[in-house]
Amino acid sequence: MPMKKMSLRRRFEVTVRGFRILRQYCPGLAQGRALCELVSTLQPFAAVWFSAQIINELSALCRMKTIVLYAACVVCLQFVCAVLRGILDSVCSEKEAQMWCYFGKIFADKQMSMDYADLENAELRYQKQQAEENLFMFGNGLAQLVWGTSTLVRAAASSTAAIVMTYSLFAAKSGNAVMDSPVWSVVFLGGIALGARCSAKAYIKENDVFVEWCKDTVWFNRAYYFFGKELYMNMDRAKDVRIYGQNAVAKRALDGMSKKDAADAAAIFQMAVCPALARALMGFANAACYLFVAAKAFYGAFGVGSIVQYVAVLSRLGDGLQELAFVLADNAVYCGYLSAMFDYLDIPNKKYEGTIPVEKRSFCDGGDYDYEIEFRNVSFKYPETEQYVLKNISLKFQVGKRFAIVGMNGSGKTTFVKLLCRLYDPSEGVILLNGIDIRKYAYQEYLSIVAVVFQDFKLFSFSLAQNVAAGTAYDAERVAASLKQVGFGARLMQMPNGIETSLYQDFESGGIEPSGGEAQKIALARAVYKNAPFIILDEPTAALDPLAEAEIYEAFQEIVGGRTAVYISHRLSSCKFCDQILVFHEGKVVQQGTHSELVAQADGKYVELWNAQARYYV
Repeated sequence: MPMKKMSLRRRFEVTVRGFRILRQYCPGLAQGRALCELVSTLQPFAAVWFSAQIINELSALCRMKTIVLYAACVVCLQFVCAVLRGILDSVCSEKEAQMWCYFGKIFADKQMSMDYADLENAELRYQKQQAEENLFMFGNGLAQLVWGTSTLVRAAASSTAAIVMTYSLFAAKSGNAVMDSPVWSVVFLGGIALGARCSAKAYIKENDVFVEWCKDTVWFNRAYYFFGKELYMNMDRAKDVRIYGQNAVAKRALDGMSKKDAADAAAIFQMAVCPALARALMGFANAACYLFVAAKAFYGAFGVGSIVQYVAVLSRLGDGLQELAFVLADNAVYCGYLSAMFDYLDIPNKKYEGTIPVEKRSFCDGGDYDYEIEFRNVSFKYPETEQYVLKNISLKFQVGKRFAIVGMNGSGKTTFVKLLCRLYDPSEGVILLNGIDIRKYAYQEYLSIVAVVFQDFKLFSFSLAQNVAAGTAYDAERVAASLKQVGFGARLMQMPNGIETSLYQDFESGGIEPSGGEAQKIALARAVYKNAPFIILDEPTAALDPLAEAEIYEAFQEIVGGRTAVYISHRLSSCKFCDQILVFHEGKVVQQGTHSELVAQADGKYVELWNAQARYYV
């Protein structure tokens, strides 16, 4: 939990790191808020002091020039401060409104830098969600640091100015020995400080209750987000929700969560009571101070104007000391949340990145890319599990050949692709590129030779060209050529802005919604555009109609070119054009050969799969 005890030194280190992150992602926000708060805090003190002088002058010598001078100073001061506050507040408000987007980028940057294996780790996903919810739902951590900076500046400036302006209250002589005793300064200042301390303790108590209350919020918010928003708003689910009446299921779930809301009332009451009691105590302390000011004025220690000054300033002194105590207590709280967030951001990458550059090889004499990948006794099991998904896989992808991978669901085909793309490293054995362990290659260098169309590929709400090129910079002619190569040419001609047409309507009202088959062709064009020597196609025609699928098969030789291709499919008829077929079953390669060779093995797994599909076409 975030509220773990930490030393002052550790709190200082965490706070400094928090400011570094703010400076990196939200530059100028904390500094701007601090300056704005300083101006806002000192302005009323200056106004009170000048007002007191004017009242004293009116009640005593009544010198017109002096009164006009004080009044002019007040007007000028108010004008300058108002202008400064307006400028600073406008700039800071805009930055603060944007800070939540920048906070999101902190997590996005971490996600992009993490090992893929950690992205699929349920425990780490929970840790991320807890850190995000603390930040985005309640502002705990970084947002508290922003707000706490303002509070610290306000408290420090307010307390300092109040002490300076109340010094004369206790120094002024009334002629009454009891009222002029220096003990009063200790009593009242001590009382105010005690009230401030009690307020801080009340805040800590309130936060302890809050932490306990938050223990179930991760599950609660997941459920609420799904049943209250995702189920209704996600267009991928819209048809099923309506056809099967899933709104009734959502209503029952939301009713159950409403009962939890009612049960939370006791915790919310506890969180409200503690600060209320502390405020009451501060109220008594301020009342005692007012009585003291009135009594001392009664004995003639100072004039009417000074009464206005002391009454106004003493309340601000109490507020300032209370806020100083609050800042210290709040720092302990948000340092706990910051530390929890840093624990997530500091999750180390275990994948060995490698340093060797991939040798740049062009076409060899046979018209193929001269890259060869070999699996040598490769076994794999997912982290935190004991069951092997792949076991003792040994095979070699010859340069320029086309390989088909077939097998039942759960046979290990997708996991095999993940290893081939180095999203995971083998648990046992080794994968070699041109005879060298792929772990020794620089990671991004290795990825540059692989183009993949995943079964669950995603397109983005950018232009068609940016989707194909997977970037903002692209060669327009290559983009168009890649789209035409995969059979998207006719559709491209119909698009209003050609390759600059936006996909989806998240950002552009004129964006198009590609059909499943169109989206699959765009994803295939993206793999062609990359022009990598190794291309992996995971069910690349699953969403295509028979004619479009036939079109892809006919153009497959042209699409693949001299690349080494790995083709994963459940449609065994599509494997005929491949040079080798690898049959996976229960994590092992149980057969390998051409279509005619495998069909000839009557008792083989391939024949079983082939006959299971073929009987529907007889």
